Amino acid sequence: MPDIFGLILWPFRWIIELILVGFHTLWTSIGLDPANGWTWILSLVGLVVVVRSLMIPLTVRQIKSSRNMLLAAPEIKKIQDKYKGKRDQFSMEAMRRETTEVYARTGSSPMAGCWPILVQMPILFGLYNVINTAQHQQPGVGLMNTELAALFSNATIFTVPLRATFGTANGNSMVQILAVIMIVLMVASQFFTQKQIMSKNISEATKQSPMFKQQQMMLYILPLTFAISGVLFPIGLMCYWLISNFWTLVQQWIVVRNMPTPGSEAAKAREARLRAKGKWVEENEDGAEGAAAGSTSTQRQQPIGKQRAKKKKKK
Repeated sequence: MPDIFGLILWPFRWIIELILVGFHTLWTSIGLDPANGWTWILSLVGLVVVVRSLMIPLTVRQIKSSRNMLLAAPEIKKIQDKYKGKRDQFSMEAMRRETTEVYARTGSSPMAGCWPILVQMPILFGLYNVINTAQHQQPGVGLMNTELAALFSNATIFTVPLRATFGTANGNSMVQILAVIMIVLMVASQFFTQKQIMSKNISEATKQSPMFKQQQMMLYILPLTFAISGVLFPIGLMCYWLISNFWTLVQQWIVVRNMPTPGSEAAKAREARLRAKGKWVEENEDGAEGAAAGSTSTQRQQPIGKQRAKKKKKK
């Protein structure tokens, strides 16, 4: 019976090995030791940069959709209250239709927040398989040959092998110490990433919605999940995950700073910064934020006909 899971991960493993070995070759070509653990860590940094750069549009969309989900929460709550206790087919279909209309109008999606995690899961499983194969000094499915697998298997940072896990310390207390430190950093970075949105990028009206309270619960549950699963992961994989978390933290800070939710603390802070620089323009009649002061619109103003001009004067 073929290994279906292995077949699914095969292309991901091939791409991971291509990027990992490519960066390892780059670093060794400029004089770094090919057997040094930090050379492989820098290769993992390169892997994160490539993967997360490709995911930037998806991540920005996820942040916007999550923000819109919270903004749409009061309307969703009204719809749920409207059909509360009604379980007939007509009412259920009407509730689904109205809910879908709210999601479409606000540009939000319940699944959007899951996509970045779902996309990264094959990468994490693929990297786990690459590390697991390399620790046995066996060649991978692509550019990770036997020689490179042996180098990776024996590479260490702070005397800790990249292949080691918390449960396979074998008397090396540094493995457990480093694993605990990395788990704490992973949990902290994940917590502050979520906290950044919850505390700065949510309007006061949205904070009163039930969905916001659910998001607050996830703020503590999700990092706890990482804390439990982190014990099972090799140090090399945790390095990738930690670097990726820091990338997310910085990227989200940039997005929240420059594209905040209207009415949130981040939006007020942005307005204050623009006012201080003399670049803030009040919102126009349609509610859209005006351009920076001093900038000119290139759109040609349409002439107004005589009949429309008379109607306008009457108003």
